[in-house]
Amino acid sequence: MKTWKIITVTIIALVAAALLTATAFAYMGGRGFYSPYGTNTATGSYGAYPSGMMGGGHMGGGMMGGYGYGYGTTTPPTSSGQYGMGGCHGWNGYASPNAPTQGVAITLDKAVDVAKTYLASLNNPDLAIDEVEEYTQNFYVLFYEKSTGIGAFEMIIDKYTGSIYPEMGPNMMWNTKYGMMSGGMMGWAAGTQTGPMTVTVDQAKANAQQFLSANYPGTTVGDVDTFYGYYHVDVLSAGNTYGMLSVNGYTGQVWYHNWHGAFIQAVEL
Repeated sequence: MKTWKIITVTIIALVAAALLTATAFAYMGGRGFYSPYGTNTATGSYGAYPSGMMGGGHMGGGMMGGYGYGYGTTTPPTSSGQYGMGGCHGWNGYASPNAPTQGVAITLDKAVDVAKTYLASLNNPDLAIDEVEEYTQNFYVLFYEKSTGIGAFEMIIDKYTGSIYPEMGPNMMWNTKYGMMSGGMMGWAAGTQTGPMTVTVDQAKANAQQFLSANYPGTTVGDVDTFYGYYHVDVLSAGNTYGMLSVNGYTGQVWYHNWHGAFIQAVEL
């Protein structure tokens, strides 16, 4: 192949990859994350996607029907942010039958039924539901593999429509088995790393606590669940559930889940 053709193909591939990455971050509202290996070795660095470009200003509000907070390379977030779950979710999710009227929130029991119905639709006997958590903005569902005990993927249930769809953030960008990039079963985004994770559970906990101490004083690390490509970490305040974050299993980056709102209750299955 001639040199100019090789250069042209390479440029097209790089542009396509850049557009895919930008679209994924825009879809999620541009939430930044903490990296212990960033440009500032003392405090780490934050994701360089300000809210004006990748947060509510670009596609965060349009596709998600809500908004997200982004922040620059050195400044931590000043608000936990949230996503309003109206409008298109950017994914053809499973819509719950007999969905309630908009404006009337479904109950936790109803959310469990939605999660179970969705699980049955996957027709995969190795998958199961670990827990369903209710927050002010949505319901969160953790699915895992029974054969390995490893977390498979995470889903969100709209509190007013009963629709279920993949959780944004690490579940989409870092999941190396069930994601978009890997062509996984669920068909959404996954990380590009392969092989065993290089960050240990203890390292993940340490990175998570460092982030929490700097940005959410008084909160501590709770239980840790291992997923493909990352760790899911419960965040506690005075011993009670406060929220959650994820730690990349290859880079140690911390990504706080700022789209749930305040914790209400949970049920384990």
